[in-house]
Amino acid sequence: MIAVLVRVHIVIKGRVQGVLYRWSTVRRARSSGIKGWIRNLPNGQVEALIEGEETDVKKLLDWMKVGPERAVVERVEIDWQPYVGELSDFRIIK
Repeated sequence: MIAVLVRVHIVIKGRVQGVLYRWSTVRRARSSGIKGWIRNLPNGQVEALIEGEETDVKKLLDWMKVGPERAVVERVEIDWQPYVGELSDFRIIK
């Protein structure tokens, strides 16, 4: 079966800062081989850009809609984009 590679830009709204949301996402993404970055935004939201195999990305997106135990995710905006392949790891950026 041929892997379908995808790219997704995400904005997560709710109580998602100060609850280990970014670090939890990094751990999950790395264990799935997903590449990208995640960061806190000044308005209290979290933004991420991820690339990887479609099935792995969809699983991560499902988790991101809930987040870690202390998070309260109110909304996840998902923008599917053409795969670029420019990302080499998954990390937290500023």
